Amino acid sequence: MTTRTPQKFAALLRGINVGGSRKVPMAELREVLEGLGHADVQTYLQSGNVVFSSTKKDPVALARELEAAIEAHFGFKVSCLVLDGAYLRAVADACPFPAAELEGKQLHASFFSEQPPEDRFAAIDGPSYLPEEFRIGDRVVYLYAPNGLGRSKLAEALNRPAVVKGIDVTSRNWNTVAKLVELTADAP
Repeated sequence: MTTRTPQKFAALLRGINVGGSRKVPMAELREVLEGLGHADVQTYLQSGNVVFSSTKKDPVALARELEAAIEAHFGFKVSCLVLDGAYLRAVADACPFPAAELEGKQLHASFFSEQPPEDRFAAIDGPSYLPEEFRIGDRVVYLYAPNGLGRSKLAEALNRPAVVKGIDVTSRNWNTVAKLVELTADAP
């Protein structure tokens, strides 16, 4: 009998615990994941970041399984993206902005369930949003918003239905991205 080595993942839940609606207590979320047979479950912040180990290797299947379990437990649908530690490390390493020189609230990563076609970004006139900027990566868009996401006009443009149509997307500030990279890293 072969034993599969567990792999670390981060699940990013979209649109929970915002403005008093779609409440998902983190203790209950941990219980849901443990009930699915995952180990080393820990949450980060209250905004839907959960790290876990699993012997299952397919992030898409893990996301669908988690979405079904959340709906069964909490009574509403929540979109989930499951990303493995290697992918998160690659996203951090490929960041086209000087992350170490910026405040975490100035740099964001919007993670996509699949790579959006580049033509979806063609209508966004980047220079008209300066000093804000964005760059497209592997299933991620990096956004530099010096005044924060809440004031970003470019973030609004990047989240228009024409851009994200048919693709699940959720954003995290760079502090959260860095912490998720740390939490999903393989032990030395």
